[in-house]
Amino acid sequence: MTSDVWLPVPALGTEGLPDGFTYRFWDGGQDFPADPADCAFYVVPYMKGPEVAVRPLAAMTSVRAVQTLSAGIDHVEPGLADLHSGVHLCNARGVHEASTAELTLALVLASLRGIPGFVRGQDQEEWRAGFYPALADKSVLIVGYGSIGAAIEDRLTPFECARVARVARSARTTERGPVHPLADLPGLLPSADVVILSTPLTEATQGLANGDFLSRMKDGALLVNVARGPVVDTKALLAELESGRLRAALDVTDPEPLPAGHPLWHAPNLLISPHVGGSTSAFMPRAKRLMADQLTRFAAGDPLRNIVLTTP
Repeated sequence: MTSDVWLPVPALGTEGLPDGFTYRFWDGGQDFPADPADCAFYVVPYMKGPEVAVRPLAAMTSVRAVQTLSAGIDHVEPGLADLHSGVHLCNARGVHEASTAELTLALVLASLRGIPGFVRGQDQEEWRAGFYPALADKSVLIVGYGSIGAAIEDRLTPFECARVARVARSARTTERGPVHPLADLPGLLPSADVVILSTPLTEATQGLANGDFLSRMKDGALLVNVARGPVVDTKALLAELESGRLRAALDVTDPEPLPAGHPLWHAPNLLISPHVGGSTSAFMPRAKRLMADQLTRFAAGDPLRNIVLTTP
């Protein structure tokens, strides 16, 4: 049985890794660190894109687990058909919740309180006083109520929102209240002042925030996307922004990275951050703890955490 483990960080600086494996460092470089056929456990390089993520998969004939360091798995899915049966695909639940929820609140507050305008005013030595919207008393709709969506609501609690509604793939009940299915979105959008997208990118959510979705949002509402760029129809959003009817804050875009000259750069009422929801000082310690825990379980033959799917 092969004992190679591919890590995107050096094993020497990762505490808690179990003995008995041969650790290979690969962060997505052109050359593989060893024969992919000998890899038993593959940790996908972080934020290197789908081309890098799937490049070794077809040759990983002995792999038994693939671990992403992202909450989403869409960058790995194109290569899953190349894997043999029984391979576990695990995501990084528990790694990104705090950082992504922090950024979500930062984008909401910055957009509502006019922070981008203040920064521009400071650059131009302009005192831009006035009244600005508050998060207090606003109705918030979270679309995608997994662990990140729940962490966002945790951080909304002190801000005295009038209402927080939750939407996920299927209906369920939580301690905080009901979670509505996606089918309920049309009826929930018109009453939301802030709509937060934190859903995975799937066939069901690609283009979810399309022209019909956006048209149902109330005048002056704020759309915040910390999910994936293709969850939003860029052309439809541009039309709403340019009309002045909606505002938006995007940590992810479609296309991404956003190329120079793209109209989103200069769209009115839009704040853009460069996909940094999980890229903070909190990431690496939590990612290393996850890798060490998963590999300890793998070595002992115990069930892995965060299994999203197992290849047929």
